[in-house]
This record gives sequence, C-alpha cells and structure tokens, in this order.
Amino acid sequence: MTSTRARLLLAFAAVAALLAASLATGQYDVLSGDDGLAMLNNVRVPRTIALVLAGAAMAMSGLVMQLLTQNRFVEPTTTGTTEWAGLGLLFAMILVPTASVLERMAFAVVFSFIGTMVFFLFLRRVSLRSSLIVPIVGIMLGAVVSSVSSFLALKTDTLQTLGTWFQGSFTSVYKGQYEVLWIVLAVVVAVFFFADRLTIAGLGEELATNVGVNYQRMMLLGTALIAIATGVVTVVVGNLPFVGLIVPNLVSMWRGDDLRSNLPWVCALGIGLVAACDLLARIIIAPFEIPVSVILGIVGAVVFVALIVRGTRRG
Repeated sequence: MTSTRARLLLAFAAVAALLAASLATGQYDVLSGDDGLAMLNNVRVPRTIALVLAGAAMAMSGLVMQLLTQNRFVEPTTTGTTEWAGLGLLFAMILVPTASVLERMAFAVVFSFIGTMVFFLFLRRVSLRSSLIVPIVGIMLGAVVSSVSSFLALKTDTLQTLGTWFQGSFTSVYKGQYEVLWIVLAVVVAVFFFADRLTIAGLGEELATNVGVNYQRMMLLGTALIAIATGVVTVVVGNLPFVGLIVPNLVSMWRGDDLRSNLPWVCALGIGLVAACDLLARIIIAPFEIPVSVILGIVGAVVFVALIVRGTRRG
C-alpha cells in the first residue's frame, strides 16, 4: 500500500512538473513587469487549469464508458459522443445565436447524453461477436452525426465555426471563458462516490440485480456523467481524441479493472498526456501553435492499432 501511494505521489509530481512547464512555455515573458503578470493570470494559469480539468474529464469518461460496455476500445471519440456534442453546439448556435457558454454547454450535454444512450441501446439490442466491431459501429454512428452537422452548418453558414470547435485547442482558453470546466470536478467526485455500483453494473444486468444494484439507474447515471464531461470539454476546448482510450487501457494493463483504485491514476495520466501533447503542440512550430488534437490523434491512432494487434494475438 505504501509503495502504491509513493508511486501515485511520484506520478502527480511528474504531472506537476509538466504543468509548471506549461506555465513557463510561450513567446511572452511573464516575468516582464505588470504586463507579464497579467499574461500569467489571464492566459497561462487558466490554460493550465483547463489542461488539468479537460485531461481528467476525458480520461475518466473513457474509463466509465469502457466499464459499462465491458469493451476496452470505446471512449467518447469512438462512440460518436463527441460528434453528438458538436451537433448540440450547432443547434445552440442556430436556435439561440446569442447563447452564453452555459447555454451552449446545456445543448452539448443533452445531445451527448442522447448520443451515448443511442450507442448503449444499440449494443443491448444487437449481439456483436467481436469487441473490435463495437468501436467501428460507434465511429460509423459518429460519422453519420458529423455529416448531419456539416450539412446543417453549410445550410446556415456556420461551417467554419463548427470546424473551429472541433480543432481541439487550448489557444482560446483565457480568464472568464474556461470557468465552466470546474463542473468536471463534481463529475469526478460523483464517479468516485458511485464507483463500486458502476463497477457492478458493468458486469451485467442480471448480476447487478442479484446483488441489489439498480442496473438501469446506474447506466443512466454513468451515461449522464459521460455526457456532462464530454459536453463541457467540447464547449470550452473542442475535440480531444483518444484520451479516454489511451489512458484507461494503460492503467488497466498495469493495475487491473478496479474503478475506485484506478481513478486517481487515470486522472493523473490523463492530465499528463494532455499537458505533454499541448506542450509539443506549442513547441514544434513555435512561435506558431498546432491544435493539440493533432498530436493526440497521432498518439491515439498508434495506441489504438497496438491494442488491436495485442487483442488479436491474445485471441
């Protein structure tokens, strides 16, 4: 137990070092008088906080989704949840052009919930022999939703705005714009509180019912938590692909599938992954910056293929 805690503290220390590097990275010297302090408070600190909250949220969403579906290849990117959140953002812009961040978030969360439920209901009604088919189905559903979004965006002259949302970048994060991400903390606390019941629900309806766990309620709760986390991150940051795929799988391969004990590790690794990729995105072509989703997409694709190869060899 002591060694486990020591390793966890070491992991968080490494994450803290990455976050310190994030605060120090940039073309503007934050030590140069009052202007530098203003830059630190208004841009660098909010961006770093957003890295923490977004990384933890997306990694945790993937963990819960994999637990409930008993499939290691699913996460918001491979189930269409992110695309549904984008569709919600588009509807918010069309129906309420002057919508606030909270109003856009509400649309994104509702649509994320609907999309995730559609995916879960499909899995319950259709028997898929291979676990590899599940994310393929999710990606196909996401592609359909994305096509609908693109069509509506073309019709309403909002395609460029929609594309900006899905870039997945922290460049637009600043003081007064990112604060809605703090909602993610409540989601993380809820996941930790219901961890045991979510774990049992992931084992199937029959077993959950036998031990006194309300299966339907836990599935709805898990879906709601995933939708809230995905919707909030999509509104503030955009698409962060494969975070929920990479992190839970790495943690599970090392520590097993216990949600409660894995959650701190998943949050730490999720934050570290997003922070490291964001640093690379800011350094590679400095003084310019590429979207962090590009780096995450490359890393995630490699890990996804590696997991498929690993699963095929075991199977």
